[in-house]
Amino acid sequence: MVSRVRVWLNRTYAENVFFMDQLRRNPSDRAVEIHATHGDPDSPVLAAADTAELEPEGLSPAGYVEYALNQCARRGIDVFVPRLHQAAVVAHRAEFEAAGTAVLAPPPEAVAVFHDKVVAYEAVQAIGVPVPPWWRVRTATELVAAVEELEADGHRACFKPASGAGGVGFRVITRSPFSLTHLEGFPSPYVPFDLVLEALRQAEEPVDWLVMPRLEQPEVSVDCLTGPDSRVRLAVGRTKNGRRRGFTLHEQWLEPARRLAEGFGLHYLSNIQFRMLDDRPVLMDVNTRPAGGLHQLSLCGVNAPWAAVQLALGEDPGEVVPPFLGQDYTVVSGPRPLRPVSLPQQRAEAAEPLAGRHRGVPVGSAVSL
Repeated sequence: MVSRVRVWLNRTYAENVFFMDQLRRNPSDRAVEIHATHGDPDSPVLAAADTAELEPEGLSPAGYVEYALNQCARRGIDVFVPRLHQAAVVAHRAEFEAAGTAVLAPPPEAVAVFHDKVVAYEAVQAIGVPVPPWWRVRTATELVAAVEELEADGHRACFKPASGAGGVGFRVITRSPFSLTHLEGFPSPYVPFDLVLEALRQAEEPVDWLVMPRLEQPEVSVDCLTGPDSRVRLAVGRTKNGRRRGFTLHEQWLEPARRLAEGFGLHYLSNIQFRMLDDRPVLMDVNTRPAGGLHQLSLCGVNAPWAAVQLALGEDPGEVVPPFLGQDYTVVSGPRPLRPVSLPQQRAEAAEPLAGRHRGVPVGSAVSL
């Protein structure tokens, strides 16, 4: 009898309810039980999980690792997909493996490189992948110098935190004075340069920003699946141009993404983003985790979450080739149920840990290869 697989997603994005759906609808017809934890009792991932808990607040990275190890032992987790405190978790991978849990994330060296965008750009340039011009800025004086140089070359300047994810803190600098135009319609990422400088001068602590030219569309996010042997099993580009989305297998996007995934050991699922600078693609960002839009590859007949879980369990899916490229599409929001109580109920049979577990699989159970 083939055993069920227990997968844990910690404090992750709401869109990963689709990641969870794909695990359950896996082509191996394998039973999957999903555990989720979050700090928000109304997160839809808690409602979508088979078992769920609220995470404790205020834990240090070391404290969170201790909490995570306890969760894996108590819940009998086979595969842990960490987002929160990913760096701390992967640094203790051996302890999770000793507990029978595979950690679906790159090694600590890769996570460290891409945590800081400046460090990442320097490392990426060293292997020949093009990046946009950039400046690390901490003061108003440094910001003025960077913006003036970019504008002299005909670019519009933008900035974002040197470390961060999901576009948080991204702003585009404009020379237009603040006016009612900025208060019309929906909030805009455009901010007047004089207001940014004034905020910097009044700040009690320096900022840590990456300043660069505003890159143009299309934006192409390449989802990669890479084995622990650093060999890419899957690379598909998702294109974004305004509202229109699509897919690409063009090598101008895939070749540099594979070079990064293999060269830096971006094991399991990663997302590598490019945009255009003038007439050439340049690297925008690298995420050492599954992208929120990864499930969109299902439109190409690919179940990337399940292939990644197979790799984590030692069941190599081989090269994953999309049987077709889906048609262009757009993304719309829709309703998703929430739990009726603030602390999600638990399945009674999940309260006890599994006995006799080894390498993430119960001893004596069969595994399809």
